[in-house]
Amino acid sequence: MTSKKEEKLLLVHVPALVAVLINAEDQKGSALTEQEVIEIRDTSQCIAMPLDVAEKVAEERGYSDIDPENVWQEWLQVKVELQAGT
Repeated sequence: MTSKKEEKLLLVHVPALVAVLINAEDQKGSALTEQEVIEIRDTSQCIAMPLDVAEKVAEERGYSDIDPENVWQEWLQVKVELQAGT
């Protein structure tokens, strides 16, 4: 059993990284480059929180955010999913 002191913290983007990227692409008026996506990830606001709290945030939001460690690949997948939904 992990004590609260030893509990791993996750960095959670607030607002969600996917929302920030969608907004940035809308503002730009064209597709973001890989470098732009990485720069946005690196400069976006994050909050460190325990896993259980991060899961509750995602549940309340209604969707999981992009994994910052895999930001480019997941962003490309989100774009495909968004295009399929329109």
